[in-house]
Amino acid sequence: MAEYGYVRVSSADQNECRQLLAMNELKIPETHIFIDKQSGKDFERAKYKTLTKRLRNGDLLYIKSIDRLGRNYEEIQNQWRLLTKEKGVDIAVIDIPLLDTRLNKDLMGTFIADLVLQILSFVAQSERDNIKKRQAEGISAAKAKGVKFGRPVKKIPDNFGDLVRQWEKGEISLTDILLHCDMCRATFYNKLREYTLINGSMK
Repeated sequence: MAEYGYVRVSSADQNECRQLLAMNELKIPETHIFIDKQSGKDFERAKYKTLTKRLRNGDLLYIKSIDRLGRNYEEIQNQWRLLTKEKGVDIAVIDIPLLDTRLNKDLMGTFIADLVLQILSFVAQSERDNIKKRQAEGISAAKAKGVKFGRPVKKIPDNFGDLVRQWEKGEISLTDILLHCDMCRATFYNKLREYTLINGSMK
């Protein structure tokens, strides 16, 4: 039997130290700890896929909390069933001692563990849905107050047409016009295209 740990944070800038500390306290070898840094909305995760291929019947998988496995109710249930029933792997959720498939393997113990799993996976998805709802409400409220999202629109200077004509005549360089307009090359050509469409040919 081999012991493994799975760690997940939702983005690259989040810290996985708390989960790794829990794995280290359990003395899980570093080579047996798999870390993903991406959302838990589905199971299309590189390290998780590698882990599931490595797991064998009788192995033990530790996760810190059920939402580290995922936040989609149906997917959590499916993966739990795949690991425990089809692959014969035991799972221990460190924060929830009741969710340890090594314990109470009789009918009542299995029933209680399944019930706790269903409740917690439902809560995990509900929390994710509520976060998305609050984010959408916050964005709507900010927009209603006039808050702009995304990069600010780069405005062209009042003498843009004159500058372009000088550039076309070779009187000023592209570098000069970019510096004067405070634009990168791509933005300049986009603005030139827009300006030409509105005002007609510069020639």
